Amino acid sequence: MMKNKEKKSDGVSFGKKLLRFAQNNSVPLMFVLICIVCIPISGFSVSYLLNEIVTRMGRNIFLILCLLFPIMAGMGLNFGMTLGAMAGEIALILVADWQVWGIPGVVLAMILSIPFSILLGMLCGKLLNMSKGREMITSYIISFFINGVYQLVVLYMMGSIIPIQHSEIKLPRGYGIRNTVSLLNMRQCIDNLLAINVNGVKIPVLTFILIALLCLFIIWFRKTKLGQDMRAVGQDMEVARDAGIKVERTRIISIVMSTVFAGFGMILYLQNMGNLSTYSSHSQIGMFCIAALLVGGASVDRASIGNVFLGVTLFHLMFIVAPAAGAKITGDSMIGEYFRVFISYGVITVALIMYETKKRRNKSMAGQELAAAQKEEEAK
Repeated sequence: MMKNKEKKSDGVSFGKKLLRFAQNNSVPLMFVLICIVCIPISGFSVSYLLNEIVTRMGRNIFLILCLLFPIMAGMGLNFGMTLGAMAGEIALILVADWQVWGIPGVVLAMILSIPFSILLGMLCGKLLNMSKGREMITSYIISFFINGVYQLVVLYMMGSIIPIQHSEIKLPRGYGIRNTVSLLNMRQCIDNLLAINVNGVKIPVLTFILIALLCLFIIWFRKTKLGQDMRAVGQDMEVARDAGIKVERTRIISIVMSTVFAGFGMILYLQNMGNLSTYSSHSQIGMFCIAALLVGGASVDRASIGNVFLGVTLFHLMFIVAPAAGAKITGDSMIGEYFRVFISYGVITVALIMYETKKRRNKSMAGQELAAAQKEEEAK
């Protein structure tokens, strides 16, 4: 009898654990299912898919890793990372005008992006400190506002107030930057250096070394005094303030770090692409990076390096196979395109709803526990 009861309790506990695992990882599991269905329908070979995934990992992971700093500080998903992407684009436009190509051009662009990123990050951080509890929507609105400033600078000030020498990147009227700036002379200069080919799959070793260095930096940073302060602020701002931590300053630093690394990530992204869409390259980058992070199992208040790697793999695998699968099923390739854009926005919406539901449930449970404790005291 005792053995049967133990077996039943083990079965129940295993069932609860399985259910909890499914609830906590519902988004990654959904994407695994989508990919399992779409891969055979798409007809792509394994070597093609591996090549594409490795390329997209090298192109996107650095950008997505920069989202971990604000989450660590309890500021949620930083849509303001777009500000860093704009800083990287401005730096690349200047480098393209000065005709500094290859790896020297990439390094120079990264150096130039730092002051722009710091300035924009400090502005964003200060504004987010004024809207505690609403950081995500505020950062989203800030990104729209700074995008307007960016377009004003690039469309009207470059070539008129800011000197631009080469007519190839200027509009025919003599000022303003063209819709597309060619980066062919630095295309994949980082990716091709030290690259190796394994069974037809090109592995950009230097790019992955840079990604590994950022991962190691994040692991090390979490153990530093500032990293511990960020985590304390993320857990409870009031407790952190009582402990002597400068909460507002710490939050601003997390946004500045995120913005600076987003600038570097955008430069790595664009050197891989080989061209810069002046007015649109940055517009969707924040949305897709956040969606990829959430697909990896991250949440608004919790994210890890593992979530980044898993998210990039699943999200971009879906990006590759969905249009082809949609075209074969319906005869219209745009169905797959609409589907993946819908999924990108949908996964963010679901994550935000789940976060708000969890927060309210925890608040309700805390209230019930407090009421129960008060009743016990009254009974005594």
